[in-house]
Amino acid sequence: MNKLRHAISLLSLGTFQLGRRTRRQHLHGFLLGTGLTTFASVTYAQAAEAAKVNRKLNVSNFMAEPITDAAVLLEDKDNMRHRMELLIMEIQAEFCRALESEEFSGQKFLVDRWQRKEGGGGITCVLQDGDVFEKAGVNISVVTGWLPPDAVQQMRARGKKLTEGAKLPFFASGVSAVIHPRNPYVPTIHFNYRYFEVETPDGQKQWWFGGGTDLTPYYLDEKDARHFHKTLKSACDEHDTSYYPKFKKWCDDYFRIKHRHECRGIGGIFFDDIDAPNPDAVFNFVASCARAVIPSYLPLVQRHKNRDYGNNERQWQLLRRGRYVEFNLIYDRGTKFGLYTPGARYESILMSLPLHARWEYMHEPKPNTRESVLQKVLQNPKDWV
Repeated sequence: MNKLRHAISLLSLGTFQLGRRTRRQHLHGFLLGTGLTTFASVTYAQAAEAAKVNRKLNVSNFMAEPITDAAVLLEDKDNMRHRMELLIMEIQAEFCRALESEEFSGQKFLVDRWQRKEGGGGITCVLQDGDVFEKAGVNISVVTGWLPPDAVQQMRARGKKLTEGAKLPFFASGVSAVIHPRNPYVPTIHFNYRYFEVETPDGQKQWWFGGGTDLTPYYLDEKDARHFHKTLKSACDEHDTSYYPKFKKWCDDYFRIKHRHECRGIGGIFFDDIDAPNPDAVFNFVASCARAVIPSYLPLVQRHKNRDYGNNERQWQLLRRGRYVEFNLIYDRGTKFGLYTPGARYESILMSLPLHARWEYMHEPKPNTRESVLQKVLQNPKDWV
C-alpha cells in the first residue's frame, strides 16, 4: 500500500506534465523498481483518478502527502478531523516556505513523513544549520489510538470528565513549530494549534481545541513586541474582543519557569480545552490565529537577521536557550502527552529543543545592561497593546 501511495504521489506531484504514454512508462518504471511488476494491484486509470483527487486538494502545495487518503479528505470535507488536517497541512507548508525564503544560501527543510503503527502518522520538517535559522522545526501529526492512564489522569486534572482507568479511544491532530534563529537579535517563536477527540465508554464524543503562539526574544525590542502582540490581538478580535486579554494572561501564566520565577519569553496567546460556542466557530478562530503567525514573525526576522553581533550576545542567547529547554522538559504539557503516548516518535517530540544551549552556574546578568532589561520583563510580564 505504501508503494501504491508513492506511485500515486509521483503522478500527482508532477508527472501529469508529461504525455499520456510517457506517464504510463514513468509509473510502469517505478512499479518495476519496487517489485510491483504489473498493473494488477494498481491500474493506470486508478492511479490517474487518485492523482486527480490529489490535484483537487492542491496536494502539490503541501510539504508531503496528507496522512489521511486524499480521496477520503475530499469526500467528507465537513468532517472536523479532515478540516483540521487540511488546515495544518496548509499552515505547515506556508510557514516552511516563508522561512526558506529568508535563508541566504537556499537551505531547505528536510521532510520526513512517518507512520505510526498504532494509527495515523505525521510530517516532520526540519531545517538545521541554516544561515538564518540554526534549527527550525515545523511538525504536523494526525494520530489515533488509546489514551494511556497517565494522559487520562492529566486530562482529568484539567476538568475533563473521563473515566479513570478506562480504555478510551482518541484522535488528535495539530501543527507545532519552534524556530531557533542564529542571530541573537532575532527572537525564537513557538506556535501550536491542535484538535482533540475522545470517545467515552457510553459512546459519547468529547472534543476541544487548544493552541497558541508565543515569542522568546534574547534582546528586548519594544517595537517587535508591540507588532507581535498587535497582530495576535487583531486575529483574536475578529472573533471575540475578550479573547486576547484572556488568552494573553493565560500565556503569561502557562509559559512560566516556576523554579526560575520568570517567564520563558514575552508571551503571546495560549488557550486549551476550548469547546464553545460550537465546533465551526472555534475552528475558524484557530484558523485565524494560525494564519497570523507569518505576519507576526517574518517582519522581525527581516528586521534583524543581518545585524552584527559578538560573542557576548551569542553566549547570552545560549543561556536563554537553556531556560527554554528547562521549560519544555519540565513543564510543557504537549511534550509530556507525547512522551506518555504509546508509539511516541521521540525525534519529532523533541525537535523543539535547540541545536545548542548553555547552562552556567548561578548566572545573573549584570545590572543596567540590555540583558538585565530583558530579565526584568521576563520576571514581570507587560501589556504590549
